[in-house]
Amino acid sequence: MTPRKLLSWNVNGLRAVLKKGFDAFLSESQPDLICLQETKISSDLCDDFAFAGYPHVYWNCAEKKGYSGTALISRTQPRSVSYGIGAAEHDGEGRVITADFGAYYLVTVYTPNAQNHDENGRPRRLDYRTLEWDVAFLDHVKSLESEKPVIFCGDLNVAHREIDLANPKTNRKNAGFTDEERAGFDQIMAAGFVDSFRHLYPDLKDRYSWWSYRAAARARNVGWRIDYFCLSQSLADKIEDATILDSVMGSDHCPVGLELKAL
Repeated sequence: MTPRKLLSWNVNGLRAVLKKGFDAFLSESQPDLICLQETKISSDLCDDFAFAGYPHVYWNCAEKKGYSGTALISRTQPRSVSYGIGAAEHDGEGRVITADFGAYYLVTVYTPNAQNHDENGRPRRLDYRTLEWDVAFLDHVKSLESEKPVIFCGDLNVAHREIDLANPKTNRKNAGFTDEERAGFDQIMAAGFVDSFRHLYPDLKDRYSWWSYRAAARARNVGWRIDYFCLSQSLADKIEDATILDSVMGSDHCPVGLELKAL
């Protein structure tokens, strides 16, 4: 059966979130699949984890232990699964998993953070993020789309518009809201992909998926919407709902979801 209830969550460490009720959340929410980012699991530990009711688990781990990493946990076995985007310069950090579910390709992605400012006042990894990664990732999903529709989800590490973060004016030059990163998201939209949440809720304010641990930001809802489900334009009319589960704790991010009509 083609998965129709999809979740994505940057867990900021799988072992940490397992201690904070992840299994109970999975049991209660009952998605057909869930994509995880920032698992921080090394490849030698993957066999230590199992999830009741979800027999199909796929990992892409970073070469550096305790860093980055993605996972796909599914009730349904995909037709095929691949890892990375096919470029050695981008694939050492475990950031992408692609699964063929018949009606669509599903891609989970943990986009590189542009990081803190360097001595010139620019995010240290901004050029890599925008001039190299964003281009290569868009090429990857467009190549997949030449075969069938694509859904991609995860922590994209960018708030696209001012409505997508609480303090846009003071963050204009900070990682996650630079003009360059926002232009990269513009390119994704121009290439024919739809931000599912904004497709349904174009003007809905104060809905975020990440909050700093500092200054009680989450309690005050001073956040950013940087976690997404994007999908091919041809699937836009199949969106049943797009959700932000901001009451779910356990990480500095909350899960986001996509529910599809019958395909």
